[in-house]
Amino acid sequence: MQTTTSPRAPGKRPSGEPRLSWSRAWHNNHLRGWIYQAGVLISVIALGAYLIGNAQQSLSQQGISTGFGFLTGSAGFEIGEKLIEYGSSDSFLRAYGVALLNTLKVAVASIVLATVLGVVAGLGRLSRNLLVQRISSVYIEVFRNTPQLVQLIFWYTIITRLPGPRQAISIDDWAFLSNRGLSIPWWVNDAAPWLLLLSILAAIALLLPALRWAYRRRKLTGRAQPLAYAAALAFAALPLLILGLFGPSHDISVPALKGLNFRGGLTVSPEFLALMLGLSLYIGAFIAEIVRTGVLSISAGQIEAAQSVGLRPFNIYRRVVFPQALRVMVPPAAGQYVSIVKNSSLGVAVGYPELFNVTNTIVTLSGHTVEAIAIMMSIYLGISFAIALIMNIYNHHVQIKER
Repeated sequence: MQTTTSPRAPGKRPSGEPRLSWSRAWHNNHLRGWIYQAGVLISVIALGAYLIGNAQQSLSQQGISTGFGFLTGSAGFEIGEKLIEYGSSDSFLRAYGVALLNTLKVAVASIVLATVLGVVAGLGRLSRNLLVQRISSVYIEVFRNTPQLVQLIFWYTIITRLPGPRQAISIDDWAFLSNRGLSIPWWVNDAAPWLLLLSILAAIALLLPALRWAYRRRKLTGRAQPLAYAAALAFAALPLLILGLFGPSHDISVPALKGLNFRGGLTVSPEFLALMLGLSLYIGAFIAEIVRTGVLSISAGQIEAAQSVGLRPFNIYRRVVFPQALRVMVPPAAGQYVSIVKNSSLGVAVGYPELFNVTNTIVTLSGHTVEAIAIMMSIYLGISFAIALIMNIYNHHVQIKER
């Protein structure tokens, strides 16, 4: 005898059927990966909370105060090099801000210089010109295989042994290099550089969509769009135009020798120069090898095909080699950029007031060792995460999308 079952109403499940299949959910690799990561994160936080609590209890038993309330107290020490106003009567928190800005200043300058040096040396090592190839190879092998601290002290010694301001090395009477540092022309009003930076960022924001539109039109029509050249010209002219119209000052101060030192302009300290050279030259050698590896990852057949259609070497690298090599170069380059930020702590060897150097002073004066070191570690960790995030976004942007 055949039995029939009544149709199940939509949205209802039989009484014996479980509401959630935990076995099926557990075998979902994506969900299980999130569970593992959450478990590790919770474990790390719990371990950190236990260690901090244990340290605070031990310090309290010895009569040592704990907590972050010391940040609002008067620092009581000066910082020789700073981007914002700071005095000995300011708080420890402001001292951390000065140290952070000093670290970012030397890190950004070193990243830019290391990238330029790395690209030039990496391509130079692949050059058919024997002299260029040998010079690039010597630079890479010497700077990559020498301890970074030794290089840093070497450059600091060289700079401090330069002639004094009266016998300074002149660069067309506009810039002067001496044992007091590098003196260069600069705006009279401090707000002008920031306005110039903002105008450059605005020009980039307008330039990129225009170039992208021109590139798409070229792919469709096969002809170069005049808009690309107009956008490039606007990118070069817009910052200067905005600075000229809305800038707080049009005057540029040129350094001049007055007494025993240069007055006017901007003087870059020997400590900053030594640290920047030590970081950028060392990391630049590693970036050069990254660039060389990325270029060699492109098959020779693609380069020969580009040459067969009449592309010049510059266009071959710009349109064929680098768009594909970037997916190989960006991840290891991001690691080198993070190393620049972390290795900036070597500035303590030459007296540059970066984060690690200032933290040592704060520890000595405040007595809050655990809190000061925790703040320093958090700042370094935050900067590293920010660099990794930016490079991941850029890496996702340059990845070749398969259709």
